[in-house]
Amino acid sequence: MVEDARWIIIGGAKRLGLALAQRLSENHRLVLTSSRAREEDDELSRLPDSASVRRLCWDANDPRLASKMMTDLDALRGEGICLKGAIVVAGTFPFAPLGSWDALNLQQTWQINLTFPFLAAQSLAPHLAEGSCIQFLLDACVHRPLLNRLPYSAAKLGLTCLVSGLAQLLAPNIRVVGHAVGAMLPEEGASPAFLQNQTLLKRIGSPEELCGAVEFAASSPFLTGEILTIDGGWRWA
Repeated sequence: MVEDARWIIIGGAKRLGLALAQRLSENHRLVLTSSRAREEDDELSRLPDSASVRRLCWDANDPRLASKMMTDLDALRGEGICLKGAIVVAGTFPFAPLGSWDALNLQQTWQINLTFPFLAAQSLAPHLAEGSCIQFLLDACVHRPLLNRLPYSAAKLGLTCLVSGLAQLLAPNIRVVGHAVGAMLPEEGASPAFLQNQTLLKRIGSPEELCGAVEFAASSPFLTGEILTIDGGWRWA
């Protein structure tokens, strides 16, 4: 059987994950996961509708998620698909000022932004080819917490521990890299001018720049356990 080498993007159906998938699909065969069934993901229609993109449904709120991940990855291996790299993008960005926190909304924030990446990493580790790199999209708030989004900031900071710890656990066969990303593809209602002025470079980033960093990390065999910051100097402004 001819090897079908692919990258897997966890959370590649929306916003930055989708933009990253669109660019990477030009040079790589992909497996994408989203929280919804394929027929509900209209945005995915922008990706190649061919065998070069395989789609899975992984819902962070599914109590059977861990076993479903393993079952799906075993099935991919059975089909001859070899995972050469992984990118974990999935997350939410909830506004949560002091005074609004309760057990339920904290659990929801951490379920998607922290628990889900941990479970994905655990499932992916034994299925990645030797020399692969697992990459996590974090947030520049790991350097400077967002005061009105502290639960989110805490979750992303927790992922920095996952990056360094997982790099040690999986060495020397698998590398692990994180990306502390600044403003890219602002949410609806956000002010691009305000976000630009918060950076040293006076502009926001682009998916193309993130894609370049991802490709760099994947092709750098002596890089592991590091957090690469792509924020236009936001943390220093």
